[in-house]
Amino acid sequence: MMLAREGAPLAEWVADLIRRICAGPENALGGAFDEPAWGTPLVGFARGDDPLFVAYKEHVGPEHWTPAEIYALTYPDAPAEPAELSVVSWVLPQTGATKADNRREALYLAERWARSRVFGEIFNEGLRRQVAEALTARGYRAVAPAISPLFKTVDSERFVFSSTWSERHAAYACGLGTFGLSDGLITPVGKAMRVGSVVVRAELPPSPRPYTDHHAYCLFYAKGTCGECIKRCPVGAITEAGHDKRLCRVHLDRTRPHVRDVYGFAGYGCGLCQAGVPCESGIPEGLQGS
Repeated sequence: MMLAREGAPLAEWVADLIRRICAGPENALGGAFDEPAWGTPLVGFARGDDPLFVAYKEHVGPEHWTPAEIYALTYPDAPAEPAELSVVSWVLPQTGATKADNRREALYLAERWARSRVFGEIFNEGLRRQVAEALTARGYRAVAPAISPLFKTVDSERFVFSSTWSERHAAYACGLGTFGLSDGLITPVGKAMRVGSVVVRAELPPSPRPYTDHHAYCLFYAKGTCGECIKRCPVGAITEAGHDKRLCRVHLDRTRPHVRDVYGFAGYGCGLCQAGVPCESGIPEGLQGS
């Protein structure tokens, strides 16, 4: 097994692979919508020994893996130092049509949004798998933590719900965005998106992280203004105190019969706080250099 030292050329190959897969026919909403689930992806990279991943044990939960931990669990017979690993993260932005549909809703999600949440995430799972398999085929062992059979979500007294890998926190480490009042990740293509990631035994150049504050792109935290996501939440799960995960989950469960009875498939979702807000499609004006 070779240890990657290709650096920037390998990173560009990975980014191009992700873009090519997203341009393919599998990226689809399905049903009556002959259109992609996601727009053009953003891709970023972080070192496996970035101190943020250790800090996440405090800020996400003690069970959150570092890249070295999930790599060791996946490849116990091929030990690697944290510095030999990299994290690849991508952002899949919602399309303009999907955002416009959800912007008009006030209680339940639009059908396009429901389809992106279900079928778009199935595509994202396949993207994780394809990227990990393609890297491994080139000689660089890789694992997608969020689809590992070892991945789990646990109840947490401090964090309510916690998991062994947070895709949003991986994206933050890779320079792709910061967190908002609703806990959503605000990226250069907005908060209306989904994320994915892979850990690979390859030394890839880390992406610039143009922020030091994890709330840098949120108008509420940065300037004391906005709070539009508070108004968008149909169940009061977002307040100036932050995001109530329990109320949010209750509402998500209530959307299941709506998606089944109105849209005709098994699914759920919401995303109202991600549409119709200043950070829907980009970093709010005046915060880009934060």
